[in-house]
Amino acid sequence: MCGRKTLTKDVQSIIQEMGIESWRDSGSYQLSYNISPSQSSAVMIDDMGRQAKMMKWGLIPNWATDASIGSKLINARAETLLEKPSFKNLVSNQRCIILSDGYFEWKRSNSRAIPYYIYHPNNEILPMAGLWDFWKNNSGENIFSYTVITTQANSDLKDIHHRMPVILDLKQIDPWLKVHNISLANTLSLLVPFQNDLHFHQVSTIVNSPRNNRIDCIRPIENSDNLSLF
Repeated sequence: MCGRKTLTKDVQSIIQEMGIESWRDSGSYQLSYNISPSQSSAVMIDDMGRQAKMMKWGLIPNWATDASIGSKLINARAETLLEKPSFKNLVSNQRCIILSDGYFEWKRSNSRAIPYYIYHPNNEILPMAGLWDFWKNNSGENIFSYTVITTQANSDLKDIHHRMPVILDLKQIDPWLKVHNISLANTLSLLVPFQNDLHFHQVSTIVNSPRNNRIDCIRPIENSDNLSLF
Protein backbone atom coordinates (compact mmCIF):
# COMPACT_ATOMS: atom_id res chain seq x y z
CA MET A 1 0.00 0.00 0.00
CA CYS A 2 0.96 3.65 0.08
CA GLY A 3 -0.11 5.48 3.22
CA ARG A 4 2.38 8.34 3.53
CA LYS A 5 4.39 10.32 1.00
CA THR A 6 6.32 13.53 0.47
CA LEU A 7 6.53 16.47 -1.90
CA THR A 8 9.39 18.68 -0.81
CA LYS A 9 9.90 20.91 -3.86
CA ASP A 10 8.67 24.46 -4.41
CA VAL A 11 5.97 25.35 -6.94
CA GLN A 12 8.31 26.56 -9.67
CA SER A 13 10.52 23.48 -9.40
CA ILE A 14 7.49 21.19 -9.73
CA ILE A 15 6.14 23.14 -12.70
CA GLN A 16 9.47 23.01 -14.50
CA GLU A 17 10.22 19.34 -13.79
CA MET A 18 6.75 18.09 -14.77
CA GLY A 19 6.01 20.47 -17.66
CA ILE A 20 2.89 21.82 -15.95
CA GLU A 21 1.02 24.42 -18.00
CA SER A 22 -1.52 25.61 -15.44
CA TRP A 23 -1.75 25.59 -11.62
CA ARG A 24 -4.48 27.98 -10.50
CA ASP A 25 -4.58 27.04 -6.82
CA SER A 26 -0.81 26.92 -6.31
CA GLY A 27 -1.16 29.47 -3.51
CA SER A 28 -2.60 26.75 -1.26
CA TYR A 29 0.35 24.41 -1.87
CA GLN A 30 2.83 23.79 0.94
CA LEU A 31 5.78 21.44 0.67
CA SER A 32 5.50 18.47 3.00
CA TYR A 33 7.78 15.81 4.48
CA ASN A 34 4.84 13.72 5.70
CA ILE A 35 1.66 13.83 3.60
CA SER A 36 -1.04 11.68 5.15
CA PRO A 37 -4.52 10.62 4.01
CA SER A 38 -7.25 13.31 4.31
CA GLN A 39 -4.67 16.04 3.61
CA SER A 40 -4.56 17.95 0.32
CA SER A 41 -1.64 17.56 -2.04
CA ALA A 42 -0.72 18.30 -5.65
CA VAL A 43 -2.18 16.17 -8.43
CA MET A 44 -1.78 16.52 -12.20
CA ILE A 45 -4.60 15.97 -14.70
CA ASP A 46 -5.02 16.61 -18.40
CA ASP A 47 -7.31 19.59 -19.10
CA MET A 48 -6.21 21.08 -22.40
CA GLY A 49 -2.67 20.40 -21.24
CA ARG A 50 -1.00 19.41 -17.99
CA GLN A 51 -2.86 21.06 -15.13
CA ALA A 52 -1.92 20.76 -11.47
CA LYS A 53 -4.58 20.94 -8.79
CA MET A 54 -4.76 20.46 -5.04
CA MET A 55 -6.90 17.45 -4.11
CA LYS A 56 -7.73 15.58 -0.93
CA TRP A 57 -6.08 12.19 -0.46
CA GLY A 58 -8.80 9.58 -0.07
CA LEU A 59 -11.26 9.19 -2.93
CA ILE A 60 -14.85 10.34 -2.30
CA PRO A 61 -16.96 8.96 -5.16
CA ASN A 62 -19.45 11.43 -6.60
CA TRP A 63 -22.30 9.10 -5.55
CA ALA A 64 -21.18 8.85 -1.91
CA THR A 65 -23.58 9.94 0.85
CA ASP A 66 -20.79 10.60 3.35
CA ALA A 67 -17.29 12.01 2.88
CA SER A 68 -15.91 9.60 5.47
CA ILE A 69 -15.70 6.88 2.80
CA GLY A 70 -12.53 8.62 1.60
CA SER A 71 -10.55 7.23 4.55
CA LYS A 72 -11.13 3.72 3.15
CA LEU A 73 -10.18 4.61 -0.43
CA ILE A 74 -6.65 6.03 -0.17
CA ASN A 75 -5.35 3.21 -2.40
CA ALA A 76 -6.78 1.25 -5.32
CA ARG A 77 -5.41 -2.16 -6.29
CA ALA A 78 -4.42 -2.22 -9.97
CA GLU A 79 -5.52 -5.84 -10.28
CA THR A 80 -9.16 -5.12 -9.33
CA LEU A 81 -9.79 -1.59 -10.62
CA LEU A 82 -12.54 -2.69 -12.98
CA GLU A 83 -14.29 -4.73 -10.29
CA LYS A 84 -14.76 -2.01 -7.68
CA PRO A 85 -17.76 0.38 -7.95
CA SER A 86 -15.69 3.25 -6.56
CA PHE A 87 -13.05 2.96 -9.30
CA LYS A 88 -14.33 1.20 -12.41
CA ASN A 89 -16.09 4.22 -13.91
CA LEU A 90 -13.06 6.46 -13.36
CA VAL A 91 -10.46 4.39 -15.20
CA SER A 92 -11.60 5.51 -18.66
CA ASN A 93 -11.77 9.26 -18.13
CA GLN A 94 -10.60 10.43 -14.68
CA ARG A 95 -7.01 9.37 -14.41
CA CYS A 96 -4.38 11.52 -12.70
CA ILE A 97 -0.76 11.69 -11.64
CA ILE A 98 -0.05 12.16 -7.95
CA LEU A 99 3.03 14.36 -7.59
CA SER A 100 5.40 12.94 -5.00
CA ASP A 101 9.15 12.79 -4.54
CA GLY A 102 9.11 9.84 -2.15
CA TYR A 103 6.94 7.64 0.00
CA PHE A 104 7.13 5.71 3.26
CA GLU A 105 6.58 2.04 3.89
CA TRP A 106 6.72 0.04 7.10
CA LYS A 107 8.53 -3.28 7.37
CA ARG A 108 7.16 -5.74 9.90
CA SER A 109 9.84 -7.19 12.17
CA ASN A 110 8.43 -9.34 14.96
CA SER A 111 6.13 -6.95 16.81
CA ARG A 112 7.73 -3.81 15.38
CA ALA A 113 6.93 -1.77 12.28
CA ILE A 114 10.10 -0.16 10.94
CA PRO A 115 9.59 2.86 8.62
CA TYR A 116 11.56 3.26 5.41
CA TYR A 117 11.70 6.19 3.01
CA ILE A 118 11.77 5.29 -0.72
CA TYR A 119 12.81 7.89 -3.28
CA HIS A 120 14.46 8.62 -6.64
CA PRO A 121 18.29 8.52 -6.52
CA ASN A 122 18.41 12.03 -8.02
CA ASN A 123 15.55 13.30 -5.85
CA GLU A 124 13.31 13.59 -8.89
CA ILE A 125 9.52 13.42 -8.72
CA LEU A 126 8.02 9.93 -8.75
CA PRO A 127 4.83 10.27 -10.83
CA MET A 128 2.27 7.96 -9.21
CA ALA A 129 -0.73 6.73 -11.19
CA GLY A 130 -4.08 7.59 -9.63
CA LEU A 131 -7.78 8.20 -10.11
CA TRP A 132 -9.75 11.27 -9.09
CA ASP A 133 -13.35 12.33 -8.59
CA PHE A 134 -15.35 15.21 -7.15
CA TRP A 135 -18.12 15.16 -4.56
CA LYS A 136 -20.54 17.91 -3.64
CA ASN A 137 -20.96 18.57 0.09
CA ASN A 138 -24.05 19.96 1.84
CA SER A 139 -22.87 23.51 1.16
CA GLY A 140 -22.72 22.86 -2.57
CA GLU A 141 -18.92 22.90 -2.64
CA ASN A 142 -17.09 20.48 -4.93
CA ILE A 143 -14.52 18.42 -3.03
CA PHE A 144 -11.85 17.03 -5.35
CA SER A 145 -10.17 13.85 -4.14
CA TYR A 146 -7.91 11.05 -5.38
CA THR A 147 -6.63 7.55 -4.74
CA VAL A 148 -3.16 6.13 -5.39
CA ILE A 149 -3.08 2.98 -7.52
CA THR A 150 -0.91 0.20 -6.11
CA THR A 151 0.59 -2.98 -7.52
CA GLN A 152 2.79 -5.81 -6.34
CA ALA A 153 6.16 -4.67 -5.02
CA ASN A 154 9.13 -5.30 -7.25
CA SER A 155 11.69 -7.88 -6.21
CA ASP A 156 13.90 -5.40 -4.38
CA LEU A 157 11.14 -3.78 -2.32
CA LYS A 158 9.09 -6.83 -1.43
CA ASP A 159 11.15 -7.46 1.70
CA ILE A 160 9.87 -4.15 3.06
CA HIS A 161 6.24 -4.49 1.92
CA HIS A 162 4.40 -6.63 -0.63
CA ARG A 163 2.70 -3.62 -2.30
CA MET A 164 4.00 -0.40 -3.85
CA PRO A 165 2.44 2.57 -5.67
CA VAL A 166 2.37 2.42 -9.45
CA ILE A 167 5.20 4.76 -10.46
CA LEU A 168 5.26 5.76 -14.12
CA ASP A 169 8.20 6.54 -16.37
CA LEU A 170 8.17 10.06 -17.79
CA LYS A 171 7.26 8.70 -21.22
CA GLN A 172 4.19 7.02 -19.73
CA ILE A 173 2.69 10.18 -18.24
CA ASP A 174 0.92 11.39 -21.37
CA PRO A 175 -0.53 7.96 -22.22
CA TRP A 176 -1.91 7.76 -18.69
CA LEU A 177 -3.26 11.32 -18.57
CA LYS A 178 -4.62 11.67 -22.11
CA VAL A 179 -7.66 9.51 -21.60
CA HIS A 180 -8.91 9.59 -25.19
CA ASN A 181 -5.63 8.60 -26.84
CA ILE A 182 -5.13 5.08 -25.46
CA SER A 183 -7.22 1.93 -25.29
CA LEU A 184 -8.35 0.55 -21.95
CA ALA A 185 -6.18 -2.52 -22.41
CA ASN A 186 -3.09 -0.39 -23.04
CA THR A 187 -4.00 1.80 -20.08
CA LEU A 188 -4.10 -1.15 -17.72
CA SER A 189 -0.80 -2.44 -19.12
CA LEU A 190 0.94 0.59 -17.58
CA LEU A 191 0.04 -0.53 -14.06
CA VAL A 192 3.08 -2.67 -13.30
CA PRO A 193 5.84 -2.62 -10.66
CA PHE A 194 8.46 0.10 -11.17
CA GLN A 195 11.73 -1.34 -12.46
CA ASN A 196 14.00 1.72 -12.59
CA ASP A 197 16.45 2.79 -9.95
CA LEU A 198 15.17 3.74 -6.50
CA HIS A 199 16.90 4.32 -3.17
CA PHE A 200 15.61 3.68 0.31
CA HIS A 201 16.73 3.94 3.91
CA GLN A 202 15.34 3.44 7.37
CA VAL A 203 13.93 6.56 9.06
CA SER A 204 12.80 7.59 12.51
CA THR A 205 9.42 6.54 13.90
CA ILE A 206 8.56 10.23 14.23
CA VAL A 207 7.01 9.79 10.78
CA ASN A 208 4.34 7.61 12.38
CA SER A 209 2.52 10.73 13.54
CA PRO A 210 1.01 13.02 10.88
CA ARG A 211 1.67 15.91 13.26
CA ASN A 212 5.39 15.57 12.53
CA ASN A 213 6.15 17.31 9.27
CA ARG A 214 9.79 18.28 9.02
CA ILE A 215 12.93 17.16 7.26
CA ASP A 216 13.78 14.79 10.13
CA CYS A 217 11.00 12.54 8.79
CA ILE A 218 13.14 11.58 5.79
CA ARG A 219 16.64 11.65 7.28
CA PRO A 220 18.42 8.28 7.59
CA ILE A 221 18.61 7.17 11.18
CA GLU A 222 22.02 6.34 12.63
CA ASN A 223 23.18 2.74 12.31
CA SER A 224 20.48 1.92 9.75
CA ASP A 225 21.21 0.05 6.55
CA ASN A 226 21.14 2.58 3.72
CA LEU A 227 20.28 0.56 0.65
CA SER A 228 19.84 1.20 -3.04
CA LEU A 229 17.99 -0.79 -5.63
CA PHE A 230 19.84 -2.24 -8.63
